[in-house]
Amino acid sequence: MGPPGAGKTTVGRIVAHKLGLPAVDVDDDVLEVAWKRPVAAVLASLGGRRFLEAEGGALCQFSASGCVVSLTGSNPLHAEAMRHVRQSGLVVYLDVDVEDILQRLGRMKVNRIVGQEAGVPMRDILLYRKQFYEKWLDVRVLCGRGDTEEEVAEKVVRAVQRYQSRDEETYVSTRRSGEERSKDKAYFSDVAVEGLAADGGLYVPRNGFPQVDAGEWKRLVSMSYPERALLLLEKCIHPLDVSAADLRSMVFKAYGSNFSSEQVAPVKHLMEHQFVLELFHGPTGSFKDLALQLMPQLFAHCLPLMCNYLVVVATSGDTGSAVLSGFSRLSGVDAQRTGVLVFFPEEGVSEIQKLQMLGFGEGNGRAVGVLSDFDFCQKSIKRMFGESGLVGHLAVEYGTVLSTANSINWARLLPQVVYHSSCYLDLCRDGVIRFGEPVDVCIPTGNFGNAMSAVYAKQMGVPIRKVICASNHNRVITDLINTGEYDLRRRRLLPSHSPAIDILKSSNVERFIFHASDGDGGLVEDLFTRLDTQKHFRVAAPLLGRMRQEVQAGCCSEDECLSAVRRVHARTGYLMDTHTGVAKAVADRLQDGSCPVVLCSTAHYGKFAPAVFKALGIQNPPEDPVEQLRQLERTAPRPGGHRDMLRGLRGGSGAHSVCQADYRELEEKVESFICETFLKV
Repeated sequence: MGPPGAGKTTVGRIVAHKLGLPAVDVDDDVLEVAWKRPVAAVLASLGGRRFLEAEGGALCQFSASGCVVSLTGSNPLHAEAMRHVRQSGLVVYLDVDVEDILQRLGRMKVNRIVGQEAGVPMRDILLYRKQFYEKWLDVRVLCGRGDTEEEVAEKVVRAVQRYQSRDEETYVSTRRSGEERSKDKAYFSDVAVEGLAADGGLYVPRNGFPQVDAGEWKRLVSMSYPERALLLLEKCIHPLDVSAADLRSMVFKAYGSNFSSEQVAPVKHLMEHQFVLELFHGPTGSFKDLALQLMPQLFAHCLPLMCNYLVVVATSGDTGSAVLSGFSRLSGVDAQRTGVLVFFPEEGVSEIQKLQMLGFGEGNGRAVGVLSDFDFCQKSIKRMFGESGLVGHLAVEYGTVLSTANSINWARLLPQVVYHSSCYLDLCRDGVIRFGEPVDVCIPTGNFGNAMSAVYAKQMGVPIRKVICASNHNRVITDLINTGEYDLRRRRLLPSHSPAIDILKSSNVERFIFHASDGDGGLVEDLFTRLDTQKHFRVAAPLLGRMRQEVQAGCCSEDECLSAVRRVHARTGYLMDTHTGVAKAVADRLQDGSCPVVLCSTAHYGKFAPAVFKALGIQNPPEDPVEQLRQLERTAPRPGGHRDMLRGLRGGSGAHSVCQADYRELEEKVESFICETFLKV
């Protein structure tokens, strides 16, 4: 299936030959046989509208199996005919670039197609028809600019083989290797719901990320963020887990009017060779929205029918409100059988972050403060998943299964690959680079999920040279990359002006070591068991060398962070949050200027207003968080205010539940929340 000029007939014949099947062309072998006269003659006698009905009726009378059928360009405009076709076959959409199609039609001397009214340009009718192809596809074949029919046919064969080989697209735990790994068979729909693997490891694709060739990347340059997200995620999520139509619906709902920028994640020039990737235009003002406006929809789609699910989340500040926002957009049965319980360090988040979380006081979501740090919250949640007695009790007693939406959940991490890819494509679109030229990416790093998604984008084919991890004075990632040693002995978490990266036990480092060690699950299990029991491990020199090929790391002091915020504002008028300040300070020190560097701006400056006031030297700022935001908006012409930042802050100002740093107390909170939410007790 595809538009006129897509090469369907030729590609169909080549595919049929490769597969040893007969080829059927609807124009030649169905319509002309049924009508006993040329298609062009019927079109001339009936006119466009009546022709579509006649063509659709003829296709409804046609049945075949075990062959390759090339539809006409107008078949997908007839709904009944396409429903008939889908009952007996797999619909493959040849997504060919419009410019290629126009050139082919020109060579064929075709200046009018079915349904094209006089005066309507060919380009416009081709773009109009795209919605019908998107509606009926089972599998998309994204064709690069200039792809030959032979190359497209080879892509079709691979796409069909992928569709028929779901067992080749499964997920394994980072702690499995050898024979153990071969026994695992977890699909995307499983890992999206389970979150954490049963052995305590994190799920990763068994065969790594799909490769996207240069021609396909270049097709994406002119596309919008949702279009790019859809095409990249189609390559990463098997269509038998989430169909193309369902995925399209989810993606366009996730990245729509709920973002304050039409570009979703725009890239702005900062100074010299430095650019800022603004990841704070979502509903809660942080990069977590880019994943968590989509992940709850994937989660709900993949849920088994028989029970309720409680999503338990640890947050260092931004994840909490983003999870609550994302899941609050579910409706109907999905909303009724899904609850969200967020644990956050009571004294370890900004006031605005806290108010955002507490603003979700209605529905099936709650936030609970804990008198400890993020690492305790995250460790406690992982412990809950590992206690079979607790998991079994909740399932049997309350019909409720635990899951998580932290970046340990693959469905949460995967959408983050998109914005790193989209950023590179925007730089190509804006003429900053040509495709294939390298960029560096500097990321304020705590739990390593953002950095890991950049590594995965590179694996897909984005020409990222180095992923630069930027730490504050809680420099555990910097020490690991620079020394090979992960040492939590005698190390305590220090409060900072960038609290979202105040993390010592970084979950996604496990995925990174698995990646850098070529999937050595035994090694990963040994290292992280030692980290749990001895609070220390050291990686061998060869592995450390491979890690450094992918990642650089550096840290900055609190004064250096504030100084970076102040200097950029004074020079450019652009106001960064403190996490972006960490990235700026580290990039200035580590990046050599030989290629562009993108600073990941992970939160809007308003979320950390007191620290930003301090950076700017503004004395006696207002105490009210809403007034703080308004004053900063008046101070900073760039990037400007945030449309949604003020929403919900007033509602989040009331009392809330606070736990001691006691695992059993958190466990009790989980059980009582289940009773309140699902049993209404």
